Amino acid sequence: MEYSADEIAAAKSLQYLGYICTSIATFWTYDYICSLHEEWTFLCQSRWTKVKVLYIIARYVPFLFVITDIFLNFAPNENTRKCKILVYIYSSFGVISLACSECFFVLRIYALWNSNKIVLVAMLSALFAVMASFIGICFSAIVTSYVTTSAIPGITGCYRSSTRIQFFLPFLLLFTFQLGLVSLTLIRVVQTWRTSNSDIYAVLVKHNIFYYACGLFLSAVNVLAPIFFSDAVYYSLLEDLEAFVLALLATRMHLHLWHIDRHTYSPEIFTCISMSDVSSASADRMVITV
Repeated sequence: MEYSADEIAAAKSLQYLGYICTSIATFWTYDYICSLHEEWTFLCQSRWTKVKVLYIIARYVPFLFVITDIFLNFAPNENTRKCKILVYIYSSFGVISLACSECFFVLRIYALWNSNKIVLVAMLSALFAVMASFIGICFSAIVTSYVTTSAIPGITGCYRSSTRIQFFLPFLLLFTFQLGLVSLTLIRVVQTWRTSNSDIYAVLVKHNIFYYACGLFLSAVNVLAPIFFSDAVYYSLLEDLEAFVLALLATRMHLHLWHIDRHTYSPEIFTCISMSDVSSASADRMVITV
């Protein structure tokens, strides 16, 4: 039986997505196994706070994201309605993961700004507006998108295709938000660089700058991808990449910060406070907890 060029191209795209999905799942599992000891030390020994709950969500939602992605790419999905439902679930986990990753750094910037409520309200309002717009655009795009499956036997999975503006607009909003947060970090660094000697403060600043450098780069790539690539497979790949990289950075950096604080200060003097209550405790020390 002969297949058209479009059917062969769709089958190749689905195979490509399957390879990428397998690679991401393998990498995420490998990273989890490598950090298992540190992770369980943190989960068992840190006290329960809102930030710890945020960490658990940010850390484990990507597993659900991976499972849905695997099912989307490897389960037979000839039924387009079933495929769209999976895309809805998959996109929901992606948005939750992105929102939790950004929340970590909203709280860190709040800490850098000495628990300034105005800064916190401004950041949370902006985050809510961006995520609400992100959800609205993504889900409206899914409704109007068409689903591609393979006509060639043995090649499973499906993916959606939408207009280019529906792909890049959410990431343009995210890019703008991340640019605002990195600007707040840099402004605070300029204001306090002579007076702040705390090691944890230095770690916070380095983490923030590195995280948002990666975030801005990945968001910019997602904005530019629809301009340079016509195949929707590339958009899906880059969306996955940003969600996973930001979740990985946010959770690993949080774990690193907790272990630094735990090893720097002995248990007798270690003070646990929620990150949402952080301020510059004493002139030279900032304690972040979790």
